[in-house]
Order: sequence, then structure tokens, then C-alpha cells
Amino acid sequence: MLQHINSRSIMLEFADSTGLSDGSSVPRRYLWTDAFAVCNYLELFRETGDRQFLQLALKLVAQVHEILGRHRKDSDQSGWLSGLDDEDARLHPTLGGLRIGKPLNERKPGERFKESLEWDRDGQYYHYLTKWMHALYRVARETGEHDYLRWALELARTTHRAFTYTPATGGAQRLYWKMSIDLSRPLVDSTGQHDPLDGLITYLQLEAGSKLLGRPPGEVSLENEIEDMQKMCAGLAWATGDPLGIGGLLTDACKLVQLIDLHHMDESDRLKSMLRDIEYSLRAFVAKNQLSLPAEYRLAFRELGLAIGLSAISKITKRITQSKGDTFNDEQVTNLLKNLAGFTHVLIFIEDFWLEPAHRLTHNWSQHADINNVMLATALAPDGYLQL
Repeated sequence: MLQHINSRSIMLEFADSTGLSDGSSVPRRYLWTDAFAVCNYLELFRETGDRQFLQLALKLVAQVHEILGRHRKDSDQSGWLSGLDDEDARLHPTLGGLRIGKPLNERKPGERFKESLEWDRDGQYYHYLTKWMHALYRVARETGEHDYLRWALELARTTHRAFTYTPATGGAQRLYWKMSIDLSRPLVDSTGQHDPLDGLITYLQLEAGSKLLGRPPGEVSLENEIEDMQKMCAGLAWATGDPLGIGGLLTDACKLVQLIDLHHMDESDRLKSMLRDIEYSLRAFVAKNQLSLPAEYRLAFRELGLAIGLSAISKITKRITQSKGDTFNDEQVTNLLKNLAGFTHVLIFIEDFWLEPAHRLTHNWSQHADINNVMLATALAPDGYLQL
């Protein structure tokens, strides 16, 4: 119960400080942080029955669409990213994608690329948009309202169409890492290591959800998009030394287990491949002993992303243990999960470290306060984000 009290206080403070609460400051929205925040509010509603948390989740969705679904105030363009008139755009707020919410405007055409500046420039990120698809789907599951599922599906198709390309030299399709705000040009050509896998599992989630909740009228299957992503994922390895990346792999594995169990998907080989790469990544990460550094040299939100993923290991194990039939009757999976369970101490260490008030007084924490606080709240109460 203490964990949920901590998560509750963090998320109420987040609502006040970012302009979500009535009468609070001017709204400040950032797509990644807000995707996790929506899931946190839904979990707090489920745990407490307090409808203020459901209302905060719904208000946050509306505010993100209203702000990040429109061009910046300092842009040469105006209106909704979709280009639709106000009435139609409000019915389809994700049809033009959603901005990241970075402090600086995007790099102009022809302007020289500066890596240090690009991190602070706006645009659209593929892996942020998939997080928002998941948040919208979670709202649809919680409320039963089809609009949220429709918006997730529309965002999936828009995102896939804009970010997918075939290299000029030929070969397999790839994903741009970052696109311009209007999705007309790539800002960073390279592909995020886990973006194809993240996209595939998110599309599978939305497609399965459409069958479970009922496909919104006029919506079509994501079958073609799923096929594209399966081809992109073929033969790729997922091992990484980035704690946030390892956490993302673990949360994707948790979603995949639920999809296999609930919807009888033939994805067991992919799951085993992911679990092997996760174990390798965790062993390499622990061996480097990055968690021994002082707080001022660490990025909390990346470590907390790992903590969220590590909390999924017990949920994966429980789900597989309780599953009926032979879907998960595989000794390799059993052994891999036993090995992964040995990293529980890393989860405890990360949470305890960032719950220590002195560690949250550093410049690194305050510089990323919104995302750090929300990720900490998710780590303390992860079910809202980890479940389909």
C-alpha cells in the first residue's frame, strides 16, 4: 500500500506542476512522459476507485491532443498537424501524428545538423508515438469507449506510413528515427535499435484489441503494417547496454506473453529470442557496475525504465505458470525466466536509490524532473503500464 501512496502523491504533484489540474500552471506537455502518466492514473483509479484519477487520465489525453496535435506557436505553420479543420480534427486528433514536446523548434530544411541541439529540438519520434498508442489503448480498455481505440489505430497507420521507407540502395524496409513535425521529411535517418520490435508488438496489441473490443466502424485491419514490421524484425538481435532499452525489451516481452496467452499468437520463438537477449544484456549491464556511480552522474529515468521492466519478470513468470494448455510448455523459457529472476536485486536497488530524497536533489534529477517523477511513479506501481 505504501508504494501506491507514493505513486499517488507523485502523480497528484505532476498534475499540479504541469498544468493538468484545474487552476494550476500553464500546461506543459511531453509525449513520452504523458503516455506513462496516463497509465499511472488508470492504475491509481483501478487501485483506489477514486474517479479523480480516471478524470485526470482522460483530461491528459485531451490536453496532449490539443497541444501536441497542433503546430507550435513559434512555427511558420498553424492549426492541427492533420491539416483538418477544427471540427474534423477534434474527431481525429492523431491523424497527423503528435509532436514530441521538446523546448526548441525543429531544425529547418537545409539547416546544419548538430547532435547536441537535436536532443532539444521538436519533431516526431516513432518510439514515443507507439507509447501513446499503448496509452490510448489502455484508456479504451478501461472505459470501453471506441474513440480511444480509433485514435490509436489512426495514429498507428499515420506513423507507419510516415516513418517506413526503403533505402535508395535497395534492401529491406527501415524506420526513420525522427521525423519533422508535419511528417514531411526525416530529421534523423537512423533506425532506433528496438523500434521495429516495439512497433510490431504495439500493432499486434491494437489488432488483438480490435477483435476483443470490437473494431471501430470504418476501421480496417493492421495486417499489412504487421507484415511489414515482421519483415523488419527478421534476423535482428535486441541485446543492448542501455538500461532504458533493456527495460523496454522486458515490457515488450510482458506484452508479448499476454498476447500469446490471450490471443493464441504463434510468437513463442520470438519470445525466447527476446528473453535470451535480455539475459545477455542484463549480465553485461551489471558487470559494468554503472549503478555504483553517484546520483549526479546518472540519468534516473533510464534506470527507472529498467526497474519497470524488471518488475515485469515476476508477472511474466506468473502468467506462464497459470496459463492453460501447452502454449508455454518449453524448458528453455522456464530456464531463461529462472535466470532473469536472479536480477530482482537490481530492481530493489534502483527503486531504493531514487526514493532517497537526497538523490533527487541533484541537477540531473531537476533537469528532467517531470519524466523522472512519472517514471518513478510507474516503477512503484507498474501494473497500469505493463498490462494490455
